[in-house]
Amino acid sequence: MPAISMFYGIIVRMYNNGEHNPPHFHAAYQEYNAVFNMQGELTDGAMPKKQCKLISAWAELHKDELLANWELAMSEQPLYKIEPLR
Repeated sequence: MPAISMFYGIIVRMYNNGEHNPPHFHAAYQEYNAVFNMQGELTDGAMPKKQCKLISAWAELHKDELLANWELAMSEQPLYKIEPLR
């Protein structure tokens, strides 16, 4: 699963193997792993509250890029990197 962004110890990934709907991305932080929708809302797994807020803010800033990557993932194309949260 390719990493598409990394910030504050958080690694954001998205499968690019014809992933299943609804659109989402995966995030890992230390021992935590979670799935988020494109609005940055936690939908599965666990993540500390502070990191959830950072991921949500990042997703809001990069929603169009996330959706573009999702389209690439659905057609099994290489994904592009998205700027980290600074």
